[in-house]
Parts: sequence; C-alpha cells; structure tokens
Amino acid sequence: MLSLDSQVLLLLCSYVGLEKNSDLTPLTLREWNPLARKIQASELSRPEGLLGQSVYDIKKQLDLTDQAAGRLVNLLNRKDDVNDELARLALKGIRVMTRVDPDYPSRYRQRLKESAPMVLFYAGEPALLGQPGIAVVGSRHLDQAGQDCATFIGNACALSGLVLYSGGAKGVDTLSMTAALDARGSAAGILADSLERSIRDSDIRRALERGDLCLATPSSPNASFSVGAAMGRNRLIYCLADYAIIVASDAEKGGTWAGATETLKAGWIPVFVLNHDAMPDGNRLLLQKGGLPFPHPFPEHYSKLPGWLLENSTPSEPKPTQLGLF
Repeated sequence: MLSLDSQVLLLLCSYVGLEKNSDLTPLTLREWNPLARKIQASELSRPEGLLGQSVYDIKKQLDLTDQAAGRLVNLLNRKDDVNDELARLALKGIRVMTRVDPDYPSRYRQRLKESAPMVLFYAGEPALLGQPGIAVVGSRHLDQAGQDCATFIGNACALSGLVLYSGGAKGVDTLSMTAALDARGSAAGILADSLERSIRDSDIRRALERGDLCLATPSSPNASFSVGAAMGRNRLIYCLADYAIIVASDAEKGGTWAGATETLKAGWIPVFVLNHDAMPDGNRLLLQKGGLPFPHPFPEHYSKLPGWLLENSTPSEPKPTQLGLF
C-alpha cells in the first residue's frame, strides 16, 4: 500500500493513468522541487496536505497562479485512473516506489539529492537496489576483449556476492547480466526501454521470480526506448554501485561517455576503464580524464576482483547527506 504522500507524488509526477492525447502533463523534477519547498513551509506541511484542497486553497497557501493551482487539482483528481493502472501493472508483477518511501534507494538521495527521480517502477526484488555492487557500462558493439571482460565481471560479481548493475540493453549490459545470473548471482538493471516488454522474456521472468533480479525505470512502464531516457538513466546506474567499469566507450559522444564523464566529475564512485592495446578511443580519453585503468586480461581469479578494486581505487564516496522528506 502506498502512503498518502507517495500517492500524491505519483499523481503529480508520473504519466500513469494519463491518456496519450491528454492535455494534462505531470510535474517535472524542476517543477516539483520548488513546489515541495513551498509545501514544507506552508500549513500543508507534507504532500498529503494537498488532497481535498480546492484550487483557491492551493493558490492561496502556496502562492500560485490560478493556472498552476488548477493543474495540481486536475492531476490529483485522477486517482481512480491511477489506481486502475497500478492494479493492471501489479498483475504483471510491476510495482512502484516514490522518493518518500523508506525502501527508495538511499544512494539516490545521498548522491543525486534533488535530482533523484521522483518515481521508480520496478519488477523483482527491490532490496537489490543499492546493495554493494559493480556498474558495468559500455557499447552494444564489442570486440572480443570487451565480451570477455563483460562476462568476467558478471561471473566475478556472482562469485563475490556483489550485485551486477547495468542498463539491461544489448551488448555489455546483457553479457554481464546473463553471466551473473547464470552463475546464480544477482543483478539490477535500470532500463531506458519498456519495462513491460522486458519482463515478458522467460529467462528474465524466472530470475525475477527467484529474487535474483530487479529491473527498474523512472519512466512509465510501457514507455518505448528514447535517447533522452537512455542518457538520463546512466547516472542512475552509476549511483547505485560501489564501482563502475567502462568496458567500451565512444569518444566524446553517446550515453556511456556522458555517464562516465559525469561520474568522474561528480566523484560518486571510482570509475575504471578497460585498458588494452586495441581499446576504443573513448577508453583512452576517459583514462586521460581520470579513469582508473582496468587490465585485460585480469591478472587474478574472479574472487580477487572486489579486493583489487578496493586496493586500486581512490576513495570518492561523498559524505552522506539526507534529502528532505519529499
């Protein structure tokens, strides 16, 4: 059961229950965050305080225009449609959490703060999100070294009890995730494509049912792939993990490059880059920007990977800072 605060965030900040041709649009992060501060400073106090309020009341208490207050009321009044859609998703094994829920990944609050997604839809075991693990990122098109590295990391995560974090796409993501799950390890994927479609795969469903896998998305569960969604979700992969390993990156373009350079700049986690003679130009540039070299082939056994990463990384864990209630 969602708390009243969570219900309000879902009503205001997601497309769930909205018709495709609706003129009504949910609030973006940039719109919600200043509104949340107004709510905290007002007599409403919390998001649930918006429930049952008139346009006039919201306009007066939050110092909004008629149009802005009317938009909030219209979004809040679609509760029946949202509940119907949540019931449909639940039958498929898809659930939802919001930024005010206790099970929401704490690393998002600590690392992304107000940029943390308001809503996450997920299937599988949500407790995996934020457990110790390695983010594996890279191109869809890999040479043999890249394929070997992705498989190695997946096996190493399984053997070491670490979560394998990826984007669930073809190439590096699929190779590393499959290796981890085949070795009876655990994995979590942050998707930029339809969650509903992804969970139809029989192997994926078995892993979800075993509790070995969690697939999540900040987008609507039926949303198709978009470049914007792919670019935005990269930081969500990195921010769940303890380390990142870039297997293959284009130079100065693409999601892998954007996510890696953002993470290096923010210092969320140590970023390792696969280092070998035939590596892509993007790998070379990331090493020049502060990426840590990850050798190919890895000189030790799978079980030695966690200790090796710790020994060869520079601590960059930010001091924990707690986000506001919502």
